[in-house]
Parts: sequence; C-alpha cells; structure tokens
Amino acid sequence: MMPSYLYSASMPPLRATVNCDMGEGFSLYRIADDEALMKTIHLANIACGFHASDFSIMNATVAYAKTYGVAVGAHPSLPDRQGFGRREMAMEAEELLSCFVYQIGALAGFLKLHGLPLHHVKPHGAIYGQTARSLPLARSAVAAVKTFSTDENPVAFMGLAGTAHQTACEEAGIKFIAEWFADLDYDSSGKLLITKTHAPVTVEVIRDRVTRLLETHQVTTNEGTYLPLPYVTEVSICCHSDTPGAVETAQFVKSLVDESNKRAGYT
Repeated sequence: MMPSYLYSASMPPLRATVNCDMGEGFSLYRIADDEALMKTIHLANIACGFHASDFSIMNATVAYAKTYGVAVGAHPSLPDRQGFGRREMAMEAEELLSCFVYQIGALAGFLKLHGLPLHHVKPHGAIYGQTARSLPLARSAVAAVKTFSTDENPVAFMGLAGTAHQTACEEAGIKFIAEWFADLDYDSSGKLLITKTHAPVTVEVIRDRVTRLLETHQVTTNEGTYLPLPYVTEVSICCHSDTPGAVETAQFVKSLVDESNKRAGYT
C-alpha cells in the first residue's frame, strides 16, 4: 500500500478535517447520536439505504447537516443490510456503477429537498476495501461520482491515499480526499483492517495516533510500528458513529485537529 517516501522535518503538519459515517440506523433503531456528532464534524458521509438508513432517517440526517453547516457526502454500500455492508461480495464493475448511482441518486434527492449540494462520495465497509485494491472497481465507483459532478458543483471522492482510489480519481479528473481512520487498525503492510464491529479505542491511543499522523505524516500499525502516509497535504480523519464512545471520540479528535490546524496557520 505504502510507496517509498521518507518524512522530512521541514514538511508542515497535515491540514485536517473530521468526518463521520452518519444516518446508519433503520426505522425505529438508532446506532448513534447523529445530532451530537453533526455538531462536531466537518464532513458527513450519509448512508444511502443498502447497509443502513431509510427514507426518514436519510431526510432527518440531511436536515441535521443543514442545521449545523456540515458538508454532505453519500456513503453507498454493497447491498448487504444484514451484514451492515461489512461482508465482501463479488460484483462486476458495471454492476457496481449501477449500484452506486442508485444510492447516490437517493441521497441527491434529499439534498435537493433541503437545498444542499453533494460534496463527496465515500464507499462504505467491504466495498471500500475492495475498491481500494481493484482499479476496475475503483474506476466504477469514481464513474458514479462523475455522474453527479458538474462544473458548478464538482463532487469529490473520499478514499485511501496511495491505492486504486487515488489512481482512479487522477485518471478521471475527480478531486480526491485522502482519508485516515482514528478508530480502526492498520496492519504492518499499511492495509486498513475493516471489521464488522468496532472495538472501543482509548483516549491515549487516539491522541498518539492522531498526533503522529498530523505532525509526522506517519500511520501507526497494530504492531506498534510506523509507516509513511503516501504524499498528501490534507487528510480527513474518520470517526465511526458505531464505535463505542463515538461522540466523545469525535469531539476529542476535533480538538486535536483544531489545535494542529491553528498551530500551522491554517484557516
């Protein structure tokens, strides 16, 4: 995953935002306090119905984003509600394009209802990993983004730096938002470990991971080693809404990001 790249002390801290996967309840069931999270984050990735959410939850989540001034992205998934979209599925590239256009279109309708633009698209769960590894699948995901992108409102794609995500965006001329995860582990090769359920992460671990990433552009692995982040100047840090203590984690990460951005002179 990681290209050959050495950190230089002369490099400035990464400019950062905080994002969260939102609206992942269904019917009367709720996974997280979406409103409290929306008060904290910069970017919301809103579930589009295939792994979670429904028309009422999608509408309410977009309304929260409008109230708190959060940029909205679509969070399409494999059609696997029972597995919360975190089980891999064999899907051809053309089929994936249709799958994503269908879901993004649903969210786009609610954005139009509330007078908001579509800011970005971020694949969810298993298909996030599959598209990171497979360039044909990544191209389909990015083609779906391009379907909704216009000169007046260019839509970005959020994914893993140094993978097929970034390559497909560069090929298609789509803005790429590099993402890093505060509450998930990376293995010694730099692979993101996408689990079906997320374990709680301590404040100390979060602080060490986030500070190292922002200040030295390094990713902490589950073996306690460090790998260089592929070269980017900005990063969006994800805090999952279904990780235990999600609101507190997002608030803490936001405070670290704000401090780092302020020290670096970013506005």
